[in-house]
Amino acid sequence: MNQSLGVVLIVEDDDRLRSALRLALRDEGFEVEDVADAESGLERLAAIDPDLVLVDIMLPGANGFDLCRAIRQESNVPIIVVTARDDSHDVVAGLEAGADDYVTKPFVIKELAARIRALLRRTRLTVDDSAVMTFGDLVISPDQGRVTRAGEEISLTRTEFRLLCELAQSPNRVMSRDILLENVWGYDYFGDGRVVDAHVRRLRKKIEPNPAEPSHVVTVRGLGYRFEPPESEGVAR
Repeated sequence: MNQSLGVVLIVEDDDRLRSALRLALRDEGFEVEDVADAESGLERLAAIDPDLVLVDIMLPGANGFDLCRAIRQESNVPIIVVTARDDSHDVVAGLEAGADDYVTKPFVIKELAARIRALLRRTRLTVDDSAVMTFGDLVISPDQGRVTRAGEEISLTRTEFRLLCELAQSPNRVMSRDILLENVWGYDYFGDGRVVDAHVRRLRKKIEPNPAEPSHVVTVRGLGYRFEPPESEGVAR
């Protein structure tokens, strides 16, 4: 019997699509649980502790955005949102609500499976450099998966944490969105710079003293992002 690639929880109200996804992802090697609404999704999340959640934006009652926010209050499980169209507002709103990635309908199941595998692979990998990184009052401990600012722990999702480590391990180096997609999400041609931008915004809200004027994760217009340590600081120990 082949080993499962992971447990995927599908939250989708369209019975036909939910059934098709269940069968297709099982054929791809995943264990699959599926429900039709956000409330049931939260119940199954607590019961089975899935490796990834696939959330449709258009759900009855509480929508997919609400569900993403509710999941993030309880878990850092990877989330992929499904949108009915490649609408910038829906995509960005889903990412801002806590999703790690998105797909748009109609989609090819092989692409969806590839995105799921890439996201799971990256969330299971540890950061290469286990040295603690200190930048002023911001302390990043890759081996513990912890970030503190002024001694207080900051709660990050696994993707946010990997993004922060990727930037902080190369201070003052400009990293393009394509490079960040490849190194953090594990794919390039599937990628969309909006995924990176949304995660940077979320990360800034958590680690920056003033997110509107970031002092650590700085935008380099037309090129990407750069992690700036305080002057003469940024010590790994």
